[in-house]
Amino acid sequence: MAHDDQDSRDKNQDDTPWEEAVKRERDDARDDNGDEDEESHDEQDRRREAALPSKAAAVHERLRISGEKELERDAMALLWSAIAAGISMSASMVARGLLHAHVPESDAGFLIESMGYTLGFLIVILARQQLFTENTVTAVLPFMSHPTRGNLGSLMRLWGVVLAGNVLGAGIAAFTFLHLPMFSPEVNDAFVAIGEKVMENDPFSMFSKSIVAGWMIATMVWVMPSADQAKAWVILIMTYVVAIGEFPHIIVGASEILYLVFDGKVSWGDFFLRFGLPTLAGNIIGGTFIFALISHAQIRNDMDVQREGRRGAWGFNRKK
Repeated sequence: MAHDDQDSRDKNQDDTPWEEAVKRERDDARDDNGDEDEESHDEQDRRREAALPSKAAAVHERLRISGEKELERDAMALLWSAIAAGISMSASMVARGLLHAHVPESDAGFLIESMGYTLGFLIVILARQQLFTENTVTAVLPFMSHPTRGNLGSLMRLWGVVLAGNVLGAGIAAFTFLHLPMFSPEVNDAFVAIGEKVMENDPFSMFSKSIVAGWMIATMVWVMPSADQAKAWVILIMTYVVAIGEFPHIIVGASEILYLVFDGKVSWGDFFLRFGLPTLAGNIIGGTFIFALISHAQIRNDMDVQREGRRGAWGFNRKK
Protein backbone atom coordinates (compact mmCIF):
# COMPACT_ATOMS: atom_id res chain seq x y z
CA MET A 1 0.00 0.00 0.00
CA ALA A 2 2.84 2.37 0.92
CA HIS A 3 4.50 1.48 -2.38
CA ASP A 4 1.30 2.35 -4.31
CA ASP A 5 1.05 5.68 -2.49
CA GLN A 6 4.66 6.49 -3.42
CA ASP A 7 4.01 5.61 -7.08
CA SER A 8 0.96 7.87 -7.03
CA ARG A 9 2.97 10.74 -5.59
CA ASP A 10 5.75 10.24 -8.16
CA LYS A 11 3.22 10.25 -10.99
CA ASN A 12 1.53 13.40 -9.69
CA GLN A 13 4.86 15.22 -9.70
CA ASP A 14 4.74 15.13 -13.51
CA ASP A 15 1.27 16.69 -13.61
CA THR A 16 0.70 20.41 -14.06
CA PRO A 17 -1.01 22.30 -11.24
CA TRP A 18 -4.03 22.48 -13.54
CA GLU A 19 -4.21 18.69 -13.88
CA GLU A 20 -3.58 18.06 -10.18
CA ALA A 21 -6.50 20.29 -9.16
CA VAL A 22 -8.83 18.72 -11.71
CA LYS A 23 -7.90 15.24 -10.51
CA ARG A 24 -8.56 16.19 -6.88
CA GLU A 25 -11.98 17.53 -7.82
CA ARG A 26 -12.82 14.41 -9.81
CA ASP A 27 -11.66 12.07 -7.03
CA ASP A 28 -13.79 13.92 -4.47
CA ALA A 29 -16.79 13.74 -6.78
CA ARG A 30 -16.38 9.98 -7.25
CA ASP A 31 -16.09 9.47 -3.50
CA ASP A 32 -19.34 11.36 -2.95
CA ASN A 33 -21.21 9.67 -5.79
CA GLY A 34 -19.89 6.20 -5.03
CA ASP A 35 -18.66 5.75 -8.62
CA GLU A 36 -22.24 5.18 -9.70
CA ASP A 37 -21.51 5.46 -13.39
CA GLU A 38 -18.31 4.80 -15.31
CA GLU A 39 -17.74 7.64 -17.76
CA SER A 40 -15.85 7.28 -21.02
CA HIS A 41 -12.62 9.24 -21.45
CA ASP A 42 -14.29 11.68 -23.88
CA GLU A 43 -17.22 12.23 -21.52
CA GLN A 44 -14.84 12.97 -18.68
CA ASP A 45 -12.94 15.48 -20.81
CA ARG A 46 -16.15 17.24 -21.83
CA ARG A 47 -17.34 17.34 -18.24
CA ARG A 48 -14.01 18.71 -17.02
CA GLU A 49 -13.99 21.40 -19.73
CA ALA A 50 -17.59 22.39 -18.99
CA ALA A 51 -16.75 22.73 -15.30
CA LEU A 52 -13.76 25.03 -15.80
CA PRO A 53 -14.29 28.50 -14.32
CA SER A 54 -14.39 30.42 -17.62
CA LYS A 55 -14.65 29.92 -21.38
CA ALA A 56 -11.16 31.35 -21.78
CA ALA A 57 -9.87 28.69 -19.39
CA ALA A 58 -11.63 25.99 -21.40
CA VAL A 59 -10.02 27.22 -24.66
CA HIS A 60 -6.64 27.46 -22.95
CA GLU A 61 -6.97 23.89 -21.64
CA ARG A 62 -7.93 22.53 -25.05
CA LEU A 63 -4.99 24.24 -26.73
CA ARG A 64 -2.62 23.18 -23.95
CA ILE A 65 -3.58 19.54 -24.40
CA SER A 66 -3.12 19.91 -28.16
CA GLY A 67 0.30 21.41 -27.53
CA GLU A 68 1.30 18.51 -25.29
CA LYS A 69 0.39 16.08 -28.05
CA GLU A 70 2.58 17.99 -30.49
CA LEU A 71 5.51 17.97 -28.06
CA GLU A 72 5.23 14.20 -27.68
CA ARG A 73 5.37 13.45 -31.42
CA ASP A 74 8.35 11.65 -32.92
CA ALA A 75 10.96 13.93 -34.50
CA MET A 76 10.84 12.20 -37.90
CA ALA A 77 7.04 12.38 -38.00
CA LEU A 78 7.27 16.09 -37.22
CA LEU A 79 9.92 16.61 -39.90
CA TRP A 80 8.00 14.93 -42.69
CA SER A 81 4.81 16.73 -41.75
CA ALA A 82 6.74 20.02 -41.66
CA ILE A 83 8.28 19.39 -45.10
CA ALA A 84 4.81 18.66 -46.48
CA ALA A 85 3.56 21.88 -44.90
CA GLY A 86 6.40 23.90 -46.47
CA ILE A 87 5.52 22.54 -49.88
CA SER A 88 1.81 23.14 -49.29
CA MET A 89 2.46 26.73 -48.19
CA SER A 90 3.97 27.43 -51.60
CA ALA A 91 0.39 27.26 -52.86
CA SER A 92 0.03 30.77 -51.48
CA MET A 93 2.78 32.00 -53.79
CA VAL A 94 1.34 30.07 -56.73
CA ALA A 95 -2.20 31.39 -56.28
CA ARG A 96 -1.00 34.92 -55.69
CA GLY A 97 1.32 34.77 -58.70
CA LEU A 98 -1.44 33.49 -60.98
CA LEU A 99 -3.79 36.25 -59.89
CA HIS A 100 -1.03 38.87 -60.12
CA ALA A 101 -0.38 37.87 -63.73
CA HIS A 102 -4.03 38.10 -64.76
CA VAL A 103 -5.53 41.05 -62.90
CA PRO A 104 -4.86 44.73 -63.64
CA GLU A 105 -2.20 46.47 -61.58
CA SER A 106 -4.42 48.63 -59.38
CA ASP A 107 -5.73 48.85 -55.83
CA ALA A 108 -8.61 46.54 -56.71
CA GLY A 109 -6.21 44.17 -58.43
CA PHE A 110 -4.05 44.05 -55.29
CA LEU A 111 -7.06 43.16 -53.14
CA ILE A 112 -8.03 40.37 -55.53
CA GLU A 113 -4.45 39.11 -55.79
CA SER A 114 -4.14 38.97 -52.01
CA MET A 115 -6.91 36.36 -51.85
CA GLY A 116 -4.40 33.86 -53.22
CA TYR A 117 -2.28 34.27 -50.10
CA THR A 118 -4.87 32.42 -48.02
CA LEU A 119 -4.72 29.18 -50.04
CA GLY A 120 -1.58 27.73 -48.46
CA PHE A 121 -2.87 28.36 -44.93
CA LEU A 122 -6.21 26.72 -45.75
CA ILE A 123 -4.45 23.61 -47.08
CA VAL A 124 -1.93 23.28 -44.26
CA ILE A 125 -4.22 23.98 -41.31
CA LEU A 126 -7.20 21.94 -42.49
CA ALA A 127 -4.84 19.07 -43.41
CA ARG A 128 -3.30 19.37 -39.90
CA GLN A 129 0.26 19.64 -41.19
CA GLN A 130 3.03 21.11 -39.03
CA LEU A 131 3.36 24.85 -39.67
CA PHE A 132 5.67 27.15 -37.77
CA THR A 133 3.68 29.93 -35.99
CA GLU A 134 0.53 27.77 -36.04
CA ASN A 135 1.14 24.37 -34.38
CA THR A 136 4.19 25.75 -32.59
CA VAL A 137 2.10 28.38 -30.75
CA THR A 138 0.00 25.76 -28.96
CA ALA A 139 3.19 24.00 -27.84
CA VAL A 140 4.16 27.09 -25.84
CA LEU A 141 1.21 26.72 -23.45
CA PRO A 142 2.40 23.49 -21.77
CA PHE A 143 5.72 25.21 -21.03
CA MET A 144 3.96 28.28 -19.61
CA SER A 145 1.71 26.07 -17.48
CA HIS A 146 4.61 23.92 -16.30
CA PRO A 147 7.93 25.74 -16.97
CA THR A 148 10.43 22.93 -16.51
CA ARG A 149 13.74 22.33 -18.26
CA GLY A 150 12.28 19.23 -19.89
CA ASN A 151 9.34 21.13 -21.36
CA LEU A 152 11.68 23.87 -22.61
CA GLY A 153 13.86 21.27 -24.32
CA SER A 154 10.81 19.65 -25.93
CA LEU A 155 9.61 23.06 -27.12
CA MET A 156 12.99 23.93 -28.66
CA ARG A 157 13.10 20.52 -30.37
CA LEU A 158 9.64 21.07 -31.85
CA TRP A 159 10.46 24.58 -33.04
CA GLY A 160 13.75 23.53 -34.61
CA VAL A 161 12.39 20.48 -36.43
CA VAL A 162 9.25 22.23 -37.71
CA LEU A 163 11.10 25.37 -38.85
CA ALA A 164 13.79 23.36 -40.66
CA GLY A 165 11.18 21.15 -42.33
CA ASN A 166 9.01 24.09 -43.39
CA VAL A 167 11.92 26.00 -44.95
CA LEU A 168 13.19 22.86 -46.67
CA GLY A 169 9.74 22.17 -48.13
CA ALA A 170 9.39 25.78 -49.25
CA GLY A 171 12.82 25.60 -50.90
CA ILE A 172 11.96 22.39 -52.74
CA ALA A 173 8.79 23.97 -54.09
CA ALA A 174 10.52 27.21 -55.15
CA PHE A 175 13.35 25.34 -56.90
CA THR A 176 10.83 23.15 -58.73
CA PHE A 177 8.69 26.09 -59.86
CA LEU A 178 11.76 27.87 -61.23
CA HIS A 179 13.39 24.99 -63.12
CA LEU A 180 10.41 23.05 -64.48
CA PRO A 181 8.21 24.54 -67.23
CA MET A 182 5.10 24.69 -65.09
CA PHE A 183 4.10 28.33 -65.53
CA SER A 184 4.01 30.94 -68.26
CA PRO A 185 6.69 33.65 -68.38
CA GLU A 186 4.11 36.13 -67.08
CA VAL A 187 3.49 34.03 -63.97
CA ASN A 188 7.23 33.53 -63.38
CA ASP A 189 7.66 37.31 -63.61
CA ALA A 190 4.85 37.66 -61.08
CA PHE A 191 6.71 35.37 -58.67
CA VAL A 192 9.77 37.59 -58.99
CA ALA A 193 7.72 40.75 -58.48
CA ILE A 194 6.11 39.33 -55.32
CA GLY A 195 9.47 38.40 -53.83
CA GLU A 196 11.06 41.72 -54.74
CA LYS A 197 8.17 43.55 -53.07
CA VAL A 198 8.95 41.72 -49.82
CA MET A 199 12.65 42.54 -50.10
CA GLU A 200 11.91 46.27 -50.37
CA ASN A 201 11.66 46.23 -46.56
CA ASP A 202 14.80 46.95 -44.58
CA PRO A 203 15.57 44.45 -41.77
CA PHE A 204 13.94 46.58 -39.05
CA SER A 205 10.75 47.08 -41.10
CA MET A 206 10.74 43.35 -41.83
CA PHE A 207 11.00 42.62 -38.11
CA SER A 208 8.33 45.13 -37.11
CA LYS A 209 5.77 43.99 -39.69
CA SER A 210 6.44 40.35 -38.87
CA ILE A 211 5.30 40.94 -35.29
CA VAL A 212 1.83 41.71 -36.62
CA ALA A 213 1.84 38.55 -38.76
CA GLY A 214 2.81 36.41 -35.77
CA TRP A 215 0.14 38.04 -33.64
CA MET A 216 -2.57 37.50 -36.28
CA ILE A 217 -1.70 33.82 -36.76
CA ALA A 218 -1.67 33.27 -32.99
CA THR A 219 -5.06 34.99 -32.73
CA MET A 220 -6.34 32.61 -35.39
CA VAL A 221 -5.09 29.62 -33.38
CA TRP A 222 -6.88 30.89 -30.26
CA VAL A 223 -10.16 31.45 -32.14
CA MET A 224 -10.17 28.11 -33.99
CA PRO A 225 -11.48 25.89 -31.13
CA SER A 226 -14.63 28.04 -30.94
CA ALA A 227 -15.10 28.31 -34.70
CA ASP A 228 -16.72 24.87 -35.21
CA GLN A 229 -17.91 24.75 -38.84
CA ALA A 230 -16.56 28.24 -39.62
CA LYS A 231 -12.87 27.30 -39.36
CA ALA A 232 -12.23 27.86 -43.05
CA TRP A 233 -13.69 31.38 -42.79
CA VAL A 234 -11.55 32.18 -39.76
CA ILE A 235 -8.41 31.07 -41.64
CA LEU A 236 -9.41 33.00 -44.75
CA ILE A 237 -10.20 36.27 -42.94
CA MET A 238 -7.15 36.25 -40.66
CA THR A 239 -4.64 35.38 -43.36
CA TYR A 240 -6.23 37.78 -45.83
CA VAL A 241 -5.56 40.60 -43.37
CA VAL A 242 -1.91 39.46 -43.20
CA ALA A 243 -1.78 39.56 -47.00
CA ILE A 244 -3.26 43.01 -47.57
CA GLY A 245 -1.18 44.40 -44.70
CA GLU A 246 1.94 42.94 -46.38
CA PHE A 247 3.09 41.51 -43.05
CA PRO A 248 5.90 38.98 -43.71
CA HIS A 249 5.47 35.37 -42.64
CA ILE A 250 8.58 33.23 -42.31
CA ILE A 251 7.28 30.23 -44.30
CA VAL A 252 5.22 31.96 -47.02
CA GLY A 253 8.06 34.42 -47.46
CA ALA A 254 10.61 31.60 -47.62
CA SER A 255 8.98 30.32 -50.84
CA GLU A 256 8.96 33.81 -52.33
CA ILE A 257 12.52 34.78 -51.39
CA LEU A 258 14.07 31.38 -52.13
CA TYR A 259 12.61 31.67 -55.63
CA LEU A 260 14.69 34.85 -56.01
CA VAL A 261 17.75 33.15 -54.51
CA PHE A 262 17.59 30.25 -56.96
CA ASP A 263 17.01 32.74 -59.79
CA GLY A 264 20.19 34.63 -58.82
CA LYS A 265 18.39 37.87 -57.96
CA VAL A 266 18.99 37.70 -54.19
CA SER A 267 21.99 36.34 -52.29
CA TRP A 268 21.89 33.78 -49.50
CA GLY A 269 23.17 36.47 -47.16
CA ASP A 270 20.14 38.64 -47.96
CA PHE A 271 17.85 35.67 -47.48
CA PHE A 272 19.14 35.02 -43.97
CA LEU A 273 20.05 38.51 -42.74
CA ARG A 274 17.52 40.80 -44.44
CA PHE A 275 14.57 38.41 -44.52
CA GLY A 276 15.01 35.22 -42.48
CA LEU A 277 16.25 36.30 -39.08
CA PRO A 278 14.20 39.53 -38.77
CA THR A 279 11.02 37.80 -39.93
CA LEU A 280 11.55 34.80 -37.68
CA ALA A 281 12.19 37.02 -34.67
CA GLY A 282 9.12 39.16 -35.38
CA ASN A 283 6.84 36.15 -35.88
CA ILE A 284 8.03 34.56 -32.64
CA ILE A 285 7.64 37.75 -30.63
CA GLY A 286 4.19 38.50 -32.06
CA GLY A 287 2.90 34.95 -31.81
CA THR A 288 4.59 33.67 -28.70
CA PHE A 289 5.86 36.32 -26.36
CA ILE A 290 2.97 38.73 -26.92
CA PHE A 291 -0.15 36.75 -27.75
CA ALA A 292 0.50 33.43 -26.01
CA LEU A 293 1.82 35.19 -22.91
CA ILE A 294 -1.19 37.50 -22.70
CA SER A 295 -3.61 34.64 -23.37
CA HIS A 296 -1.98 32.63 -20.61
CA ALA A 297 -2.05 35.59 -18.22
CA GLN A 298 -5.80 36.10 -18.64
CA ILE A 299 -6.52 32.67 -17.14
CA ARG A 300 -3.83 32.92 -14.46
CA ASN A 301 -6.39 33.64 -11.77
CA ASP A 302 -8.34 30.58 -12.85
CA MET A 303 -5.18 28.53 -12.45
CA ASP A 304 -4.74 29.92 -8.94
CA VAL A 305 -8.17 28.53 -8.09
CA GLN A 306 -7.11 25.20 -9.58
CA ARG A 307 -3.92 25.15 -7.55
CA GLU A 308 -5.94 25.55 -4.37
CA GLY A 309 -8.11 22.65 -5.51
CA ARG A 310 -11.13 23.99 -3.65
CA ARG A 311 -13.62 21.19 -3.32
CA GLY A 312 -16.78 21.76 -5.32
CA ALA A 313 -15.38 24.79 -7.13
CA TRP A 314 -16.23 23.40 -10.56
CA GLY A 315 -19.12 21.09 -9.75
CA PHE A 316 -17.41 17.70 -10.09
CA ASN A 317 -19.07 16.62 -6.86
CA ARG A 318 -22.57 17.51 -7.91
CA LYS A 319 -24.92 14.64 -8.65
CA LYS A 320 -26.55 14.68 -12.03
